[in-house]
Amino acid sequence: METTALQHPAGLPTTGSRGVRVNMIIVLAVWFVLVLSLGAEGLFLGPPGKPPIAMALGFSAPLLLFFAWLRLSRSFREFILSLDLRLITGMQAWRWEGFGFLALYANHVLPAGFAITAGLGDMAVAFAAPWMVRGLIRRPEFAASAAFVRWNVLGILDLVVAVSLGAISATLAAAHPGELNTTPMATLPLILIPAFQVPLFIMLHATALMQSRQMAREVAGRLPVQASG
Repeated sequence: METTALQHPAGLPTTGSRGVRVNMIIVLAVWFVLVLSLGAEGLFLGPPGKPPIAMALGFSAPLLLFFAWLRLSRSFREFILSLDLRLITGMQAWRWEGFGFLALYANHVLPAGFAITAGLGDMAVAFAAPWMVRGLIRRPEFAASAAFVRWNVLGILDLVVAVSLGAISATLAAAHPGELNTTPMATLPLILIPAFQVPLFIMLHATALMQSRQMAREVAGRLPVQASG
C-alpha cells in the first residue's frame, strides 16, 4: 500500500489555530515594543564589571514564557506543530545579519572574541538554511533526518554561546578608555538582537525540533504499512 507525503510535517489538527495566531501576533508586537521602550530608557544597561542582569532577563524571560505556554496550552502546541516547517526554517537565513558583528568589530565597536564568534556562527547557520529548506521541499520526511536535527541543535548552541560570551565580556569590562566590550549590545538598536531576535530564533529552532520528532513518529508508524505492500 502506498502512502502520500503530508503537506504539513506535523499533520495535527489546528482547532482554534486562528485565535492562537492572533494572540501570537499580539504577543510578538507587544514584546517588540516593550524591548524598544526599555532600550530607549537605557534600562538594559548595567554597571561595568557586573553581570548584565537586565539583558539576561530580556533574553531568558521570553523563552520561559514560550515553553510555559507550550506546556500549559494544548491549542498552542497544536498551532506550533501546524506551522509550515519550510517557512520557519527559511527564516533562519535572516542570521546573515551576523556579518554586522564583523563590521562592528572592524569599526572598533565590539570585541573580537564575541563579534567574530557570534558573526561567523550566525552566518554558518544562515548559509545552510536554504539547503535545509530544499531538503524539506523535495522530501517532507527530511524533517526527521539526523542532518536536520543536527543543524537545529547547532543553531541553538551558536546562539547560547554568543549570549554567554556577551555576558562574560560585559561582566569583565573595566570601563577603561578605549576598551572594547559588549556594553553596546545593551543599547538601541543592538539590544533588539539579544532581547528579541535571539530568543525568537531559539523558539523557531525548538519548533522545528518538535516537528522533527513528530515526523519521526509518523515515518516510523508508516513503515509496517509500506512493508506489507
